[in-house]
Order: sequence, then C-alpha cells, then structure tokens
Amino acid sequence: MPEPRDPAKDVIAPTGAGGAMDLAMSEAETLERADTGRPRSLWSDAWHQLRRNPVFLVSAALIVFLVLIAVWPQILTSADPLRCDLSKSQQGSAPGHPFGYDTQGCDVYTRTVHGARASITVGVCATLGAALLGSVLGGLAGFFGGWWDALLSRIADVFFGIPVVLGGLVFLSVVTSSTVWPVVGFIVLLGWPQVARIARGSVITASRHDYVQAARALGAGSGRMLLRHVAPNAVAPVIVVATIALGTYIALEATLSFLGVGLRPPTVSWGIDISNAAPQIRNAPHMLLWPAGALSITVLAFIMLGDAVRDALDPKLR
Repeated sequence: MPEPRDPAKDVIAPTGAGGAMDLAMSEAETLERADTGRPRSLWSDAWHQLRRNPVFLVSAALIVFLVLIAVWPQILTSADPLRCDLSKSQQGSAPGHPFGYDTQGCDVYTRTVHGARASITVGVCATLGAALLGSVLGGLAGFFGGWWDALLSRIADVFFGIPVVLGGLVFLSVVTSSTVWPVVGFIVLLGWPQVARIARGSVITASRHDYVQAARALGAGSGRMLLRHVAPNAVAPVIVVATIALGTYIALEATLSFLGVGLRPPTVSWGIDISNAAPQIRNAPHMLLWPAGALSITVLAFIMLGDAVRDALDPKLR
C-alpha cells in the first residue's frame, strides 16, 4: 500500500488578496506562524523582514527625525531663520551658533534646521501626487488595455522625452509664486509616467494569475476584480518606486532652487542656501557644508528605505 501523504509537507500560504501559492516545506519553514497558527501574508512577512533589517531601522530612524524637525523645528532651535546681522557675515562657529553665519549674517544652523520643512514637504507631496495619478492611470490602462492603454503609453513617452532640469527651467521660470506648490506640481507632471509604467506592468502580471481568472469565471465585475484581487497584488512595485523616488524628488527640488527657478526667498530651503554659499566656498566653506550635508543625508535615508522595502517585498531578493 502507498504511504499516506503527510499534509504538513504541503503548505498553502495566502498572498494577502485571495490568491494562494504552493510552497515547498523548506520554504514554508522560513515563514514564522502568527499566534493564531496561520502563516503570514505577504505584507506581514515583509514587515517581519523589515524589522530585522538594520538598513531599514537606521533609515527609518533618520526619516522620523527629519519629519519631526520639519513639522516642529522648535525642537532644535527657537531662533528666527530670517533674522540676520550683516556685521557677522561669513563668521565661523560661535557659542550658540555652531554652524556659523552666511553671507547675510543669518545663522546657518537655524536655516539648516528650518530648511528641512520645505524639502520634506516637496518630496512627500510630489511623491503622493505622482504615485496616486500614475497608479490610477497605469492601473486602468493595464487592466482594460485597448485604445486607452495605447493612448496612455504614447502620452507617457512624450513626457519621458522632456529633460527634467530643462523642463523645470522653462516651466518654473514663468511662475512668480514663492510657495512649494508650483515645484510640487511640476514634479508630479513629470513624475507620474514612471509610476504609471510600473503600475501598468504590475497590473498586467497580476491580472494573469489563476485567482483573477477564477473570479472572472465566477462572474465578478471588473471593479471588484480590480479593487479586491488585482490592486492589492500589484501595489508593491509602486510602493518601492515611490519610496526611492521621494529622495530623488527632494534632490530635484534642491537642484531647481540652486538654479533659481525652484523655491524662492523668503522660503528657507537647502537648495537656496547651497546656491548662496557656492560663490563663497573658498572663503566660508561652512556655509555650504551644513545644508549640503543635510540634503545628502535626507536623500540617502529615503533611498536606503526604498532599497529595504524592495528587498522585503520581493521574495526573489531574499
């Protein structure tokens, strides 16, 4: 008689959206079970991996700190970043002013702390706008296909052909507002095609899975299939791309502000301070060192976070 099959050797792990995948016993053992005795979903397993990744912990701690000082700069300084004293122009470190003074006699430390607000605001708002617009347009194009897919692809190709810096020089040079919203709008305008292309490919891949075909055979409508089965399984690549792009958008805002077409005074921005400090780099290098260092650390933190999220959400990279 054949040996009875041990059901413990075949494990069915839910993907988090109604689908299922067969795992070998050696692979299933790597998924620790929750207190309820059920295997983790894709998202809970990703969180389990992230909590044990030192890159994620360090980058997340840096980002939380940067967000806190962006929302409440008074945590680190109570001084006014627009209060300047020309008699202290380009002076170095002094008691109570560890970063020295800039050309206008403004405290570099205070301006570096307050500069986080504009950069973080531009990065977060531009990322949310580009991710939302790109996900909706790309997801619909990938799910329904046809003329809508072809039209969106051609429109995205047009935007991909626009140089980012040159487009910013042309678009923002005619804007007189000194707020962050024109810069956010420009970044969203040029950033959504990348997210749309990722979302389109991810939705096409998810739509071919067996559980989506089964739902369609059972009579599920297009809206239900898209929202309940396709979107939850297609959103992971979009999250990864958006997280990495956030750091890129912060660097882009600083670049445009450095060129004089991004944020404008009296807004306090790292890009503006770097632009003002560049001509004096030999006489007063401290004016450039601190805002440039803060910008580099911020961009690096978001890129590291995106890499950690990508590794956690893609089982092939583990």
